[in-house]
Amino acid sequence: MVEPLQRARVGSDALQTLIEELAQFLGRSVVLDDPLVRFICSSRHYGDADAVRIRSLLQGQADDDIIRYVLDQGVAQWRAPGYIEGRDDLGLNARYCVPLRERGHLLGLLMVMAPDKNLTEEEIRAISRTAPAVAAQMYAEHRAGDTEEAHAQELLLGLLGASPVGRGTAHRQLAEGGLLPDAPHALVTVVRATRSREASGQVEVALRGALEGFRRTRSAHGLLAVTGDRAVLLQVGDRPLRSQEVTAQCTRIVEALDTYLGASAGAVVGVGGRQDGPADAWISYEQALVAARAARRLPHLGRVGDWDGLGEFAVLLQLPDRALNPSLLPQPLRTLLEAAGGHRLVDTLRCFLEHAGSVPRTAEALQIHRTSLYYRLKQIQEITGLDLDDGRDRLVLHLGLQVRELLAPKDGDTPA
Repeated sequence: MVEPLQRARVGSDALQTLIEELAQFLGRSVVLDDPLVRFICSSRHYGDADAVRIRSLLQGQADDDIIRYVLDQGVAQWRAPGYIEGRDDLGLNARYCVPLRERGHLLGLLMVMAPDKNLTEEEIRAISRTAPAVAAQMYAEHRAGDTEEAHAQELLLGLLGASPVGRGTAHRQLAEGGLLPDAPHALVTVVRATRSREASGQVEVALRGALEGFRRTRSAHGLLAVTGDRAVLLQVGDRPLRSQEVTAQCTRIVEALDTYLGASAGAVVGVGGRQDGPADAWISYEQALVAARAARRLPHLGRVGDWDGLGEFAVLLQLPDRALNPSLLPQPLRTLLEAAGGHRLVDTLRCFLEHAGSVPRTAEALQIHRTSLYYRLKQIQEITGLDLDDGRDRLVLHLGLQVRELLAPKDGDTPA
């Protein structure tokens, strides 16, 4: 299982000082979280700690249900401070929450313990005086790391781009700058999530939060680029990531995004094929884009598409979205669907083709007598005018069935 190395989330001395001074003035515990309600720093106790705060201090982060509850209050969109209601069943007392923004960017959440929601005007004024200083300090610390981060992201996108010259230049600069080891194995993962336009900034923050822990694991080193509603993760290592490692990683990413954004964001993951080092990572990237489209269109994949397991879908999904429409369905298949009992015959046809035309295995799978199966297959041939003993005719029908699955309407379906 891929285990991300724990990233230190302790605030700077300057932030710690600001939080402690405010807490001492208020005589209340104060906590500073990032936009995903992950712990940055905290004051000492003032006898008002609840079960949630104690667990957060011990674990270094809040439980997923707490994060989801806080984010569901819409704090990422709040334009003014307010109270977060307590929840006895979660062990959460009420808190006074101040969204910390600088130049339009949400940097974090300042939380003041207020179990009875009884902050005085003087206390609120003190919080209002401290919040801008905390936001300014956070912004300065973010800016300090932004230049290197932006440069690494630009090089990663160049490494995965369409230009061979650009890929070569990016590869060389990444190696010379020590940003990425020239390991023999490479894998690219693409993650997509959607949210309302008002919450688009939250999506970008959530994507980064869900993937940043996988930039350095026990098995791989990597780079991450987040642009809008898409994140790209390149991982390289001395050995290819095992299937179970990739599966565990994808599961954790989807679960994290569901926690941060809710299932309505429809997060999907696409995993490219394993390639021979960073120079060929662009191939894995192109494959991961297709796999992400598959994850969006095919519910049975469980929101995670892996190029190596897509089969014929890997070919069909090379078609642009405008081409994936009912006109692609072969006429014989359309005729079969429109015939009396056509849907039952289509199910029989699919089972027959998936069992390589084996009558015994198909009859067993459908739990019908072979005589009944022969009768249905005869009907299919008469209606479609195709010969199920002809490999080309079977291919037409099989591809048609796969296209039909891609065209099936999905809730909230948008092109990946």
